[in-house]
Amino acid sequence: MADRDPGKPRLSERHIKQRTKNWILLLTIIGICVLFFAITIVRFGGAGVLPGAPR
Repeated sequence: MADRDPGKPRLSERHIKQRTKNWILLLTIIGICVLFFAITIVRFGGAGVLPGAPR
């Protein structure tokens, strides 16, 4: 029978739920940043930023 590691504390159900919420919030924030970045690239895309780009 495998006992749990005595050096590692057991997390309560509340801590596990909070950790899950934190991960969901982090992924949501990263997703919004990626979305804004993509919208910015599409809106300014090909605006003559690169040398030799057609106008």
